[in-house]
Amino acid sequence: VQLVESGGGLAQTGGSLRLSCAASGRILRTYAMGWFRQAPRKEREFVVGTRWSGGTTYYAEYAESVKGRFTISRDNAKNSVYLQMNSLKPEDTAVYYCAAGDGSSWSPSALDYWGQGTQVTVPS
Repeated sequence: VQLVESGGGLAQTGGSLRLSCAASGRILRTYAMGWFRQAPRKEREFVVGTRWSGGTTYYAEYAESVKGRFTISRDNAKNSVYLQMNSLKPEDTAVYYCAAGDGSSWSPSALDYWGQGTQVTVPS
């Protein structure tokens, strides 16, 4: 399985960007899929993830810093997950990574597959 992110770039404070992540292999519908980010000189941190809760239902979990501003969505038919980022702030500047796996937590070590990352820059 390979994950490929797209959609990063430059945005003004208060602006929006939409990231996409497409899986080249088959991502099981039961897999958790999420987004992490890593700013310079900082550790990779969880941003938002979606986890299967049975049937066709998924629930999302958000880091406190992005609640109300970021929204994750998932399209299993396209093996894709998306991140809509609104009201962007300079502190959102980071490389954003897509990840997937069948782990039970959002610790980076619990995810099996990672994309190469896409840069998001919000100048101060």
